[in-house]
Amino acid sequence: MIKATFSCQAGPVSRRKHVRGFTLIELMIVVAVIGILSAIAYPSYQSYILKSRRADAKNALLELAAREERVFSNTNAYSLDPVELGYGPAGTTWPLDISSSGSASYQLTVAADATGYVAKAKPKAGTPQTADRDCLEFRIKADGSKSNYDLANNELTLANCW
Repeated sequence: MIKATFSCQAGPVSRRKHVRGFTLIELMIVVAVIGILSAIAYPSYQSYILKSRRADAKNALLELAAREERVFSNTNAYSLDPVELGYGPAGTTWPLDISSSGSASYQLTVAADATGYVAKAKPKAGTPQTADRDCLEFRIKADGSKSNYDLANNELTLANCW
């Protein structure tokens, strides 16, 4: 007797091999985790940038104060001339940009007379520093006192600015 074997399959028997790759659910979980981490990290990064630019402004003010004292020791008077203070070539005028990382976020100005000076570092218009509500405008006087002011020229009492 002859035995016949019939198959209903049209092609070779396919067995599922190990599929490599990610499922849609795995990808969505990764996207969600990245979203959560960036929502936490971005504000911290922005705060760090504001603080680093504040440090640049404070350093520029301290340097200006040192230059004013140097001029005073030589001439017995404070100066309003940025060239005399060592800022740039002839014709340089106030305000001077305080550059940090290739861009200027603050501008430096000074008001001086025979008895003293007040140097200011104000946020430059159109920069993110204008939104800094904690420590907006820095000032230093000839007597060494340091202060911080808001846009309405009110003195801020935050101790962590300087």
